[in-house]
Amino acid sequence: MHIVQRGNNRGATFLHDHDYLVYLHHLRDLSSKLDCDVHAYCLMTNHVHLLLTPSSREACISLMRNLGQRYVQYFNRRHLRTGTLWEGRFKSCVAESARYVLACHRYIELNPVRAGMVSSPGDYGWSSYAGNSGARPDGLLSPHAEYLALSNDRLVREMAYRDLCQTELEPSLLAEIRASTSAGYPLASDSFKARLTQVTARKLSPGKSGRPSKDVDEAPHAQADLLTETGL
Repeated sequence: MHIVQRGNNRGATFLHDHDYLVYLHHLRDLSSKLDCDVHAYCLMTNHVHLLLTPSSREACISLMRNLGQRYVQYFNRRHLRTGTLWEGRFKSCVAESARYVLACHRYIELNPVRAGMVSSPGDYGWSSYAGNSGARPDGLLSPHAEYLALSNDRLVREMAYRDLCQTELEPSLLAEIRASTSAGYPLASDSFKARLTQVTARKLSPGKSGRPSKDVDEAPHAQADLLTETGL
């Protein structure tokens, strides 16, 4: 699951280094308790990106709900504020392995570069790039099978990953990730979507006009149901 959660009115959600540390602490605690693997993350000043593999249809919902509540309580208390911090519920999409998992890795960890905050992903301190590239250990991360498939040798794998992150994603892939995550459609190949459509008869990609179907408003519940129904 690729997940994005933004601050209310695009307001800041992290004001101090300690804020980032508290968020990561709660993410690590909850991901362990709920058996939800974290493959990549990036905490920007006013939003967060996560790449997760939940163990069940409820794990992702529970993680994000509890993480949001814990962090808002901390943030409001520390910064003497009240009220909501996040902009509604989080956005999410299922990412099919073969083509899209490593693309989401790069999309997430290159976000500070695209934003002009740093010139290299290694220069940003609040993402998973250091852990995935081998610069330093990151106990929060659980490597995805697609990441492990880069090489059986850890050092070669980390070098291959660094090479992948040397170049930005092509504009069409950037647009596809953004559109799928925003609307809640699977980030997947046409063949993958076709297999799901055959057994669910649900709309799995954006139409030419109009609002997304109600199914996507229930993401990731609906997306988890899709995968469960098809055994994928």
